[in-house]
Amino acid sequence: MSKRKFESGMLSELDQEKLIRRLHKKVWAVQEDFGLIEAGDKVMVCLSGGKDSYTMLDMLLHVQKSRQHDFDIIAVNLDQKQPGFPEEVLPNYLTNLGVDFRIVERDTYSVVVDKVPEGKTMCSLCSRLRRGILYTTAEELGATKIALGHHREDVLETFFLNMFFSGKLEAMPAKYRTDDGKHVVIRPLAYCKEEDIIQYAELKQFPIIPCNLCGSQPNMQRKVIKQMMKQWEQQFPDRTEIMLTALKNVSPSHLFDKDIFDFEELVSKVGRVDEFVP
Repeated sequence: MSKRKFESGMLSELDQEKLIRRLHKKVWAVQEDFGLIEAGDKVMVCLSGGKDSYTMLDMLLHVQKSRQHDFDIIAVNLDQKQPGFPEEVLPNYLTNLGVDFRIVERDTYSVVVDKVPEGKTMCSLCSRLRRGILYTTAEELGATKIALGHHREDVLETFFLNMFFSGKLEAMPAKYRTDDGKHVVIRPLAYCKEEDIIQYAELKQFPIIPCNLCGSQPNMQRKVIKQMMKQWEQQFPDRTEIMLTALKNVSPSHLFDKDIFDFEELVSKVGRVDEFVP
């Protein structure tokens, strides 16, 4: 791994403690705001082998050990049969950690490679296939919650992608019910900074498994958005956090969606009346 100024070996013991406390605080905050986990839940933690999902598992184990919420955890990895995928890494890691797990084997890699024309982005099809398999697995396991490892930057990148390319204001919610009503999906890292997760993964020395499918594709729009946000953050520090805060402060009366605000009666359709701001 390349040397970086925030590499774990260059963090003081105090900085390491601050990092861990910061992540814990953010996870507890999103738990308090959205009630992600409830007593009696069986949380299926989707573990890809990347920094985000390893960190998410650690954070949920921390919440579990706090005993504020009595719930079970089962880690699930979808082996998509990508060439060179190290099949032994996750079973060994989870066994040593003492976490219950299941490895689901499905050759979605061949399907994606066959269906997606050369040069086109594979993410959409790959994501749909993966999502369907994970939902089926959650049902088989009796999981009440499905935990995904998306972080703050993922949430905002999705917001901008939807706004710029799909013409809608939509991000990644911290908690939602699937369209068929069968599953509740949660994102415990929704408030966590990606940079903190990178530092934490290096500190913990997780056995990272790189994605050789979607992550290696050049010119993806998400990468363009990520670079845009990085430039903004460099020019205006803390802008990313301000943008996340904006997602919590929505004024339907100041937008143009007639489905959520009645502009004839000047009454919100989502259960509240917006105050007039001159």
